[in-house]
Amino acid sequence: MASPAKATTENNVVDINRPSTRARVQAFGGFLTNMVLPNIGAFIAWGLLTALFIPTGWIPNEDLAQIVGPAITYLLPLLLAITGGRMVGGQRGAVMGAIGAIGLIVGSDIPMFLGAMVIGPLGGLIIKKFDQAIENKIPAGFEMIVNNFSLGILGFLLMIVSFYFIGPVIESANNFVTSTIEALVATGLLPLLSVINEPAKVLFLNNVIDQGIYYPLGMQAAAETGKSIYFTVASNPGPGLGLLLAFTFFGKKTAKRTAPGAMIIHFFGGIHELYFPYVLMKPLTILGMIGGGMTGIAVFSLFDAGLVAGPSPGSIFAYLGLTPKGSFIGIIAGVLAATAVTFFITSLILKMEKNKDEDEEDEELSHSIEKSKAMKQEGKQLANSNDTKNEEINKISFVCDAGAGSSALGATTFRKKLQKKGIEGLEVKHYRIEDAPQDTDIIVVHKDLYERAKHAHKDKEIITIENYLNDPSLVELIDRLEDQ
Repeated sequence: MASPAKATTENNVVDINRPSTRARVQAFGGFLTNMVLPNIGAFIAWGLLTALFIPTGWIPNEDLAQIVGPAITYLLPLLLAITGGRMVGGQRGAVMGAIGAIGLIVGSDIPMFLGAMVIGPLGGLIIKKFDQAIENKIPAGFEMIVNNFSLGILGFLLMIVSFYFIGPVIESANNFVTSTIEALVATGLLPLLSVINEPAKVLFLNNVIDQGIYYPLGMQAAAETGKSIYFTVASNPGPGLGLLLAFTFFGKKTAKRTAPGAMIIHFFGGIHELYFPYVLMKPLTILGMIGGGMTGIAVFSLFDAGLVAGPSPGSIFAYLGLTPKGSFIGIIAGVLAATAVTFFITSLILKMEKNKDEDEEDEELSHSIEKSKAMKQEGKQLANSNDTKNEEINKISFVCDAGAGSSALGATTFRKKLQKKGIEGLEVKHYRIEDAPQDTDIIVVHKDLYERAKHAHKDKEIITIENYLNDPSLVELIDRLEDQ
């Protein structure tokens, strides 16, 4: 019997069958994101409705403003619960999640976003386990009646339990978190959240923070005041812009050359993952990110600025599109101030390192590239005994945390490069890590998500990258495809 697959990375042994805590949290964040992401359009629609038609909006309309309350109370939580239920239990799970969510909604006095993100997957899990338990045990001809009544009865019970028990517990937990963060706001300490936010984002835990904490709190605040600062505390594109500007002016070789392209996609496209490798390459620059994040939050607070919904993706276009009347100066000032502070601090760090040794940055970047190649080779060694390199490659999957940001960018860019080389007949698509299809020949993922990808796809060849625009591993892959 083969021993459990293991990989060695920087002299540390990694058991891919036992993912680290970070990988588990990343997976949880990805799950939350996939509950929220399909419904972002509905959240934006509600945000625009609020920005335009409430009494303090751009064009107050008493009739249309009546939609605001029911939409945030019923529509948005139900959409989250339905999506979460479907992710776990298919269509029956979606129905189960909706039934359970209505018990939460009616039994609480706050918008039940957090509750919906709990009860939806829970409902899907309950019906999934029930269906597995009775599989192949239903007499022929009784399938429909068993399926319908099982869903109805279990949904009825979950609705009652949600109303009397789950709802009050979630509401109490929500009130505790809300009061804690409101205390930070009242004491002027809200900028300290950046000490947690910025390092967590670089470790690909940004979705856990935004979708799991700030978005639900922001929607509650926006329902009362028409805007919320919570939507800005982790999504501000300013710090990333400042970091990439610093690398553009004071970086070297590959970092200097790729930073401008990454900056455009990050700031205008809203894909923040593009600046993560630059921080990981020089960890000390996280101080610039924290400083910029704190400055942005402080300026937003000073101007009492906020957004009407979560900016996803977090581009400057999304920021301005979701800025309500009276907050434009504060939002723009917060983004610019965060950019300036991060640029200043990061520039100092890069200059100091340059003064110590002008070749040090080149060596660090070369080391990062070599480490990426080594991790790619480890991925090949960890695949099962089938040698995929000698097989024809027909399908390549770019994967990331949510399957809609950096992976989409990587897949699109890679397809264009294949077209220029005249390589045809390949399917190149992007997915959430866990959703990559089984017939994929090669999976491409950022190196910091390797452990999670390998745990989800133990029998696949995985290529790790550090740069979505011009990574040596992707160049090697194109050469390999030309030779096949």
